[in-house]
Amino acid sequence: MPSSLRDSPGARVGLSIAIATGLYGTSFGALSVASGLDIWQTAALSLLLFSGGSQFAFIGVIAGGGTPVAAASAAALLGIRNAVYGMQLNALLHPRGWRRFAAAHVTIDESLATSTGQPDPLEQRRGFWVAGVGILVLWNAFTLVGAFAGDALGDPKRWGLDGAAVAAFLGLLWPRLRSREAGAIAVVCALATVVAVPFVPPGIPILVAAVVAATIGWFGSARAPEGEGLEPDIDPYRGADSPGHSTGTAGDT
Repeated sequence: MPSSLRDSPGARVGLSIAIATGLYGTSFGALSVASGLDIWQTAALSLLLFSGGSQFAFIGVIAGGGTPVAAASAAALLGIRNAVYGMQLNALLHPRGWRRFAAAHVTIDESLATSTGQPDPLEQRRGFWVAGVGILVLWNAFTLVGAFAGDALGDPKRWGLDGAAVAAFLGLLWPRLRSREAGAIAVVCALATVVAVPFVPPGIPILVAAVVAATIGWFGSARAPEGEGLEPDIDPYRGADSPGHSTGTAGDT
């Protein structure tokens, strides 16, 4: 068993995931400013919400003209799974005292995947904390970099950035569609969104899609074989040299 973080496999994986994911915060910062938030609102959103998928959903609704309530609702629906992750990690790591609050904040796809990929309890803890805290620091730092860069660009419509938040969210979603079932659910939700767009205010269609997905998931889980659980969206232990190797975003990030 490695006695130091330098020799720890969990820490090494966590650090590599943190660097790759944290750098993506640059795109969130730029797109958030392009969607109408100022630099400090963007920084606060990354620091306090800290869930990549929820953050992109929030600014996507705002960019589309939706209300802050609709944006917050969409972000909250996407963030529900982090609560499920939290229950899994609480049973796995048994954090105590202030560490429970810190662990709750850095519980995202990447920190869960890094932790559960380790067979040794000590390496599970190391992988979780290195990935979670590393992503928190780098994601927020590069969010600021992107926010200042996006602010310097001026009017986002001059550069075609007014629709980029939605495109970025789709890019975040695409790697997660690794099965036919997930792809089919995505198609159904997309159709539900298209149908709802002419009849409801901006920001509501994504909530309609979330309700459709939740309904399908609820009935699908009732038919799932016993023992199947909720898995994180990324697998940091897929072959690093394989063509399909990739990392996720904070919560998705």
